[in-house]
Amino acid sequence: MDMRFMNIAPQTQATTQNNRPQPTTPFEKKARETAESFEAVFLSQILKSMSMGMKSDGPFGGGHSEEVFQDILSEEIAGQIARNGGIGLSDSIYREILKTQEAGYSNVK
Repeated sequence: MDMRFMNIAPQTQATTQNNRPQPTTPFEKKARETAESFEAVFLSQILKSMSMGMKSDGPFGGGHSEEVFQDILSEEIAGQIARNGGIGLSDSIYREILKTQEAGYSNVK
């Protein structure tokens, strides 16, 4: 795959080492946080569904406490994945948020 076409950052924006756009304005920072948060929730739901059928064993396994711990663990893992580049969902959402903002400004006269 030719990676030259994968660059989502405008030419004027600084990028990080993984080629993600570095937000420069408060709006862009909030948009990036929102996009990463959405991706984290999405990934968390996937991780929770993956562990749904798992049965714990032993005298100290199972129960409500383990279910709560597993949910929290899934959320934390998903948050780390999203902050470290994720699966690309947050980048797409970030671009769409910026496009929506630009479209909103162009309609205001």
